[in-house]
Amino acid sequence: MFRFFPNNYPWNLAVDLAIEMGARIGEIQQMCAPLLEASEKPDAAGSQAFRQSWADMADKLCALAQEDEACGRLLSAGEKYNRAAIYYMTCERLQGHGTPGRLQLYKRFLEVFAKGIALSGEPCERIEIPYEGTVLSALYVKAPGNNSRLPVLVQVNGLDSSKELKYRVGLPAWLARRGVSSLIVDQPGTGEAIRLHGLKARHDSEHWASVIVDYLQTRDDVDPKRIGMEGVSLGGYYCPRAVAFEPRFACGVVWGANHDWRDVQRKRLEREGDFPVPHYWDHVRWVWGGDDIESFMAIAEQVHLEGILDRIQVPFLVTHGEKDSQIPVKWAHRTYEQLINSPRRELKIFTEREGGVQHSSFDNSINAGQFIADWVAETLGGHTA
Repeated sequence: MFRFFPNNYPWNLAVDLAIEMGARIGEIQQMCAPLLEASEKPDAAGSQAFRQSWADMADKLCALAQEDEACGRLLSAGEKYNRAAIYYMTCERLQGHGTPGRLQLYKRFLEVFAKGIALSGEPCERIEIPYEGTVLSALYVKAPGNNSRLPVLVQVNGLDSSKELKYRVGLPAWLARRGVSSLIVDQPGTGEAIRLHGLKARHDSEHWASVIVDYLQTRDDVDPKRIGMEGVSLGGYYCPRAVAFEPRFACGVVWGANHDWRDVQRKRLEREGDFPVPHYWDHVRWVWGGDDIESFMAIAEQVHLEGILDRIQVPFLVTHGEKDSQIPVKWAHRTYEQLINSPRRELKIFTEREGGVQHSSFDNSINAGQFIADWVAETLGGHTA
């Protein structure tokens, strides 16, 4: 794990994720060097300093991109907008719920991300799926080729990630090269769903997952019998739960097992395990609900996979980093052990040899991500060569 800040795990996690998405190390140095002192301050003051430094870099890149546009250099402009969006996304994610200007920063990020995609010519389409009087927003990446109906992997967030973060880390591109399309979704409790539509997380993930399958089955470029699902981090709970109760999924993958999130919350109350974001308890109550810690913990009691996984009757891959400091590796073994009716279950623990040993491989995602892409391609009828 790359640690720019000696004593601030959430900030180091944010920086590592930015690098995985395509941040440039020279810009990382410029943004982070002035923040060493701020990294030791309380959450609110420190997060504001982080936001200022990273947003300033994003603003500068947008100004440079506008100069490229004026010269007709649209590919160069698109690259700069793409990187600016990574920096806006990174600093917005660390802000507390209700922080002044956070929503405006998020909307700016969405605007810049869309502009970067358009100017770069990336094969990434924004999708809106009707859901409970509003929409679930998603990114659709179609695999190249002449096949009319392709396999697709639905990809869902963890506690605090977003569809754009998952897109930029690279799994959709790795799948596309293998003949598998992607639908990356901001499910309830994440991304646009919580920020723009007030859709809180829910433990019965099949409720929204079934709506996503309904949508995919209307597309003439998707094979309805080859729809898989992957979840990262807390998605390591959402995905198995959804696959267990939605039989139309053809396979499942977790990138970081999250078998018993209620136990993780109990341990965090005891200060065991690293927090993924500052202001953690305010964040989880914003995502899940609960007027106080006690009421939130009552909600969290439902977020576990005990007694559920024997319902899964399709291939399933469980992956985990051996040095995950958020979710103990024992939970990956527990998920695997309970997949007793899966016709093809596999457990992969990423070690120092291949990298990706931290939580959901954020420290080095490429080998882990391509392992997942290969498994999905083999399972859903893509190709690996």
